[in-house]
Amino acid sequence: MTVNTKKNAIIYWVSTAIIAAFILPGIFFAGSKMALEGTAHLGLPMWFHWELSIGKFIGGLILIFPFFPKRIKEWAYVALGIDFISAFIAIVAVDGISGMWYAPIICLILLIISYVTFLKRK
Repeated sequence: MTVNTKKNAIIYWVSTAIIAAFILPGIFFAGSKMALEGTAHLGLPMWFHWELSIGKFIGGLILIFPFFPKRIKEWAYVALGIDFISAFIAIVAVDGISGMWYAPIICLILLIISYVTFLKRK
């Protein structure tokens, strides 16, 4: 294993682990008052809240488990990317540039880093 390959592997696993640390625990708080109020605040229906919570959890699992095929992982990256972009748009549309508007952008940047290094690893 070359130095560059090791570097890419480390960057991949660190960025992926950070994303997973944000995504995976969310399923345990999906029914919390704060999460439900946040969904209502953005004007989103509750069925979408549950669909998104379950989908993000599955996507997070797909990213961290190495036995999923490359194509499935790529679709998880796409879905999570759409989620982070949509979250940014929803927050800015409802609240403007205030509060936690930057959180989805940080997650998107980490997701892009994870994806680019994922491609370089193979």
